[in-house]
Amino acid sequence: MPYGISLKCLNDTASSVFKLWDEAAAFEEAASMRALHYPPHITLAVYQEIAIDRLAEAAERVFRVRPAVTSSFSGIGYFENELLILWARPNYDEQLFQLHAELHREVDPAHCHAHYRPGNWVPHCTIATKIPRAKSQAAINWANRNRMQFSVTFDAADCVRFPPVEVLSQIGLASQ
Repeated sequence: MPYGISLKCLNDTASSVFKLWDEAAAFEEAASMRALHYPPHITLAVYQEIAIDRLAEAAERVFRVRPAVTSSFSGIGYFENELLILWARPNYDEQLFQLHAELHREVDPAHCHAHYRPGNWVPHCTIATKIPRAKSQAAINWANRNRMQFSVTFDAADCVRFPPVEVLSQIGLASQ
């Protein structure tokens, strides 16, 4: 099972993402994000194999004195895989890239999934993960038309094992 470190939103600013989850679910056979029972998030790193203690210690060092991270979003992106993945696109946020870099100074990026390594990582807040090919063009058209702008305050960081999502440790981030 893979492991990840994410920023997540445990407050009312998540409502815009929940709205997108529900809209994007129309393109899926079943609503993939609601089924996770996990809040809106931005994943900073994914590891196939890593000691849980090491992961939690790295997260603690990076996040223990950090304030909450507020990111603004202004569009929908997509990754084309076997199943289409839709995601909310954050505006460029230097703070996200700094946290990502700091985390990868704590844990050698060679252990991280290639898509989450420095230089490859695309910050994103997933809104649907299982859109079949038959509905992918309609979903892409919807994504290209969607100009929703909103901000989300990510007020916790955690280490998880998935699937299903199991929170192994969580760190609250201070209000700004």
